[in-house]
Amino acid sequence: MKERSAKFGIGDIVRHKIFPFRGVVFDVDPEFSNTDEWWESIPAEIRPVKDQPFYHLLAENDETEYVAYVSEQNLVQDESGKPLRNPHIQAIFVQEQSGHFKPRANFAH
Repeated sequence: MKERSAKFGIGDIVRHKIFPFRGVVFDVDPEFSNTDEWWESIPAEIRPVKDQPFYHLLAENDETEYVAYVSEQNLVQDESGKPLRNPHIQAIFVQEQSGHFKPRANFAH
């Protein structure tokens, strides 16, 4: 089995390269772990490869907050410094002075 190394970790703030949303990573799959229906619903020209890390995000855009599942190839570190407003963040994370989010003890693996 090929060993994978995720570019982003739990608590990192990231943004999507194509779509206007960002969020905080709360879980990482070493490779695609969703349904084929979900994967096939993505237009072929922007469909990510499955053999890469996928990230679960507490995400938000200008209109709403939600949970997103995003491939590593479509994420970059968010360096905007803007606060996140997703209401679930405070239940799972504590924000450190550096701005990074650290999982609360009761949510750690």
